[in-house]
Amino acid sequence: MATELEELIAFLSSPSPPVKKLAVDIVRDYTGSEDGLESLGKYSNVVLPSLSRLLGEKKVVSEPAAQALVNLSQKPELAAKMVEMHMVKTSMETLYKQDCEITSLLIMLLVNLTQLDAGIDSLLQSADEKMHGLNVMKLVRSFCSSSSERKVDPFEHVASILVNISKKEQGRKLLLDQKRCLLKQIVRHDSNSLLRKKGVAGTIRNCCFEAENQLQNLLLISEFLWPALLLPVAGNKVYSEEDTRKMPQELACALSIEREPVTDPEIRVQALEAIYLLILQEAGRRAFWSVNGPRILQVGYADEDDPKAMEAYERAGSLLIQESGVDEESTETSS
Repeated sequence: MATELEELIAFLSSPSPPVKKLAVDIVRDYTGSEDGLESLGKYSNVVLPSLSRLLGEKKVVSEPAAQALVNLSQKPELAAKMVEMHMVKTSMETLYKQDCEITSLLIMLLVNLTQLDAGIDSLLQSADEKMHGLNVMKLVRSFCSSSSERKVDPFEHVASILVNISKKEQGRKLLLDQKRCLLKQIVRHDSNSLLRKKGVAGTIRNCCFEAENQLQNLLLISEFLWPALLLPVAGNKVYSEEDTRKMPQELACALSIEREPVTDPEIRVQALEAIYLLILQEAGRRAFWSVNGPRILQVGYADEDDPKAMEAYERAGSLLIQESGVDEESTETSS
């Protein structure tokens, strides 16, 4: 004999719109508690496909269905089942259908699913050579072209997806592919949204883990990369003409005037970690010196009061001090 919960889940497939609507609302409410998630998880083989099928319906049904899936996907074991049943593909197809009314929820679902390696592989379309990277290209285009100034910013959580996929080598290589120019688009993206700023900083930082093998590709976008990394850590000071004349124009202009400080220390730490990874390479250090990067770190460090950020400044600075010491020794030896 079917339990009450089994009967409720069965109603998700009811031909009657009012019954279906009532059932999906109750299921959504169930997912709002730990006990509810636990109970529904026992019927995941039935409830997940049923909810997935509702994503393409009108908002009155698709919205609570998507909300339920977002809540359920917080459980790693349930997220793994969703990936197995091609939920990433379903979400992307629904997301880019005309007049999609649940964009934000689908993006949040993808954020949860890409916390799993299998979810990242599915989003990257790793198994399909012809389609590989197409999903990410779409998301980057939507992220960079949508405005964060609107009251509702449906694509802002793409920032978290980009951080997730860039944690994997395959994701970093896709973003760094010069033919696609994805990282360049991300680096150039400017926004007042803290979530977007954190996502961009975290994605750049993750991609810099490829500096040893892909430094040339990173430096090819240095016109945009150095401002993205150095402005958050430049401190609050208006720089002198002596300092700025040694910098590229974009950096010099920004640092010659009063500017809004980056108040979130996490963004500064991520920028400093990215700088550290770049200047670990000799060519990266040369490029950093060429934009007067050491002076910017010196000024920024003087203004810093966050312990983790100070530690990140010191870590990057120690590499530059070591090199400076080596250069001085070489000069003395040759003389």
